[in-house]
Amino acid sequence: MTEEIQKALEVLRSGGVILYPTDTVWGIGCDAADPEAVAKIYEIKRREDSKSLVLLASDMDMICRYVREVPEMAVQLVEVNDKPMTIIYPDAIAGERGCMKADRRALAFNTVAEDGTVGIRIPMMDFCTALVSKLGRPIVSTSANISGEATPRKFSEITDAVKEAVDHIVDPALEKGATGQSSSIIKVGLDYSIEIIRK
Repeated sequence: MTEEIQKALEVLRSGGVILYPTDTVWGIGCDAADPEAVAKIYEIKRREDSKSLVLLASDMDMICRYVREVPEMAVQLVEVNDKPMTIIYPDAIAGERGCMKADRRALAFNTVAEDGTVGIRIPMMDFCTALVSKLGRPIVSTSANISGEATPRKFSEITDAVKEAVDHIVDPALEKGATGQSSSIIKVGLDYSIEIIRK
């Protein structure tokens, strides 16, 4: 696994896009602080960049570096959670909209929704956690399919069009342990509001 992490890191650091297994389904990913790399993902998925993307963070400390104020409710949800869960946080720290220069202290503007929110998950998979931790920043984790097509639950279901469009494919053997199901999505507010977007 160490060798796979190193290969993926090299691609991420150079602005490339990877195809990789997550704790849920296969994902297309890049450095979430690099707007040019993020733009490549929208191009691969043939999706409008007005839609936000799910990111992976290694732990709550990393999330706190990219969200201005983490709701206490989100911290509590993460502490008790035992299944893959994406939380939509308010007020993400993002680069200037339209600026294509990477700023390692901020998320790329094109990972964040127009209302300033961002969806982040702490993955329940050693490979993903180690990869994000070593990069030191969140990575994009959007499903490995063309927008509108079925979400691939395993590597064998990913289309050639997606495989050929990325810069690196992580060893499919690492998909063991993935649920094959998309995560739940919960939106939380600083006013203790909770909205279940997807169960």
